[in-house]
Amino acid sequence: MTDLQTAQTVPPAEPAKPAVLTIRNARMGDVAGINALVERVYKDMPPYTPGMLRGQIATYPDGQFVVEFEGEIVGYAASFRIDETSAMGPHTWDQITGGGYGARHDPAGAWLYGMEVCVDPARRRLRIGQRLYDARRDLCEAQNLKGIVFGGRMPGLARRRAAYPDPNAYVEAVRDRKVKDPIMAFHQRSGFEPAGVLLNYLPSDKASLGHAARWVWRNPYYVEATGKGAAFAVKETVRVATVQLQMRKVESFREFMDNVEYFVDVGSDYRADFVVFPELFTLQLLSLETKKLTPAESIEALTRYTPRFVEAMRELAVGYNVNIIGGSHPTRTEDGEIQNVAYVFLRDGSVHEQEKIHPTPNERHWWNIKGGDRVHAIPTDCGPIGVMICYDSEFPELARRLADEGARILFTPFCTDNRQGYLRVRYCSQARAIENQCYVVLSGNVGNLPNVENMDIQYAQSCILTPCDFPFARDGVAAEASENVETVTVADLDLSDLAWAKAQGTVRNLRDRRFDLYKTVWTDGG
Repeated sequence: MTDLQTAQTVPPAEPAKPAVLTIRNARMGDVAGINALVERVYKDMPPYTPGMLRGQIATYPDGQFVVEFEGEIVGYAASFRIDETSAMGPHTWDQITGGGYGARHDPAGAWLYGMEVCVDPARRRLRIGQRLYDARRDLCEAQNLKGIVFGGRMPGLARRRAAYPDPNAYVEAVRDRKVKDPIMAFHQRSGFEPAGVLLNYLPSDKASLGHAARWVWRNPYYVEATGKGAAFAVKETVRVATVQLQMRKVESFREFMDNVEYFVDVGSDYRADFVVFPELFTLQLLSLETKKLTPAESIEALTRYTPRFVEAMRELAVGYNVNIIGGSHPTRTEDGEIQNVAYVFLRDGSVHEQEKIHPTPNERHWWNIKGGDRVHAIPTDCGPIGVMICYDSEFPELARRLADEGARILFTPFCTDNRQGYLRVRYCSQARAIENQCYVVLSGNVGNLPNVENMDIQYAQSCILTPCDFPFARDGVAAEASENVETVTVADLDLSDLAWAKAQGTVRNLRDRRFDLYKTVWTDGG
């Protein structure tokens, strides 16, 4: 039989089937699946919020793993890098994890801290926990870390409280196999050694009386680093162009968009990653009205432009290959309220929204604008970013939430009529940059807009603010515009400088928070 005849008689090979079980790094699109898993696993403990999960993934993508089985997420492991003193010293879960966001991640940390491993109870025979532990070990070896440390539950402690009033004695009894504790036994079989007890580690863990055993695995391949300094992320630069826009009368929607396109084109020519417009810059469209409107009528008229505005801006973002922070625009939401909404138009064509949480007294009185109820970081091709519309910058809780979710750049479109109002926004934004060790970009309107109620005059000096520490500009200002003139201000922001500041800065605001004294609890579901 010839080779040709053989080929003709052998049945064709079946196409390869995709793997049924896979382990990989977690992505933002996994948040809903991870959240559902956590709720299945921890029925008697508070689950993570989606914001916490986004923060974990954004802060240290390498350290978050999911296991998929037949398309469903059945396992999750969250971890971050931390310095040895913090890892081996006394701490609580809230303190070490930054309130569950992974915000204490130190890119130069020598230890990998395991903040979470959860496995679908219905899939325990798949050795999912072991796979996740192996993934962490691989990560340690790849990044030359000293090892893994975490606080582990002791679910048998409450039942044996009378025999072992001292948690340390209980850990020793389990280690010496005098007492059986399945979860602790699993850690031992996985190569971890107990290293004392973390008292009051997680008060909600009633079975462990709130305590935890500290478990340690040491990387046998670790090599002590030589030379000066710590290794941080490679230089990671984001270019930002903030537009200080002249309010002007326009004759048509097309003329308004032509003016906007001019500045988008300028930002694109500078190869900016973001072009930022001011708050309520669409109020220029009210100059198209043929009769004088009351403030309430003006805002109602403006909401009718929302679909055209959103689509036109989306096309500009895609066409000019630039991400656009679309200032803000009054929008009638699904619940019938009018809110001041910042639209973020990404160059991949997606559109995100962030409502203004705190309308000013004037906005509430004159325009009947209501406050939003969602605060969230927005994923972009330059990492997560946050938006605080004008007055929102004066409430530190919002910026902290966005920073905990991984935002390294916060954008503040603003609209102020005088210098006092402008300085309130600027000074508060500078504080947000310092306390969250992030960049804050301001964009404001200038000039006059006659015949539009509550928008007669404008004052602005748009700027790009930094933390105040050695890698940054001496006065914490990367760039700023001249006062009250239409212009564009551009700056390159090195995100790796933020990593340095968080790990080795003169002050380390995010790391040094006192989670033993205070925390912010959100009611929006995260």
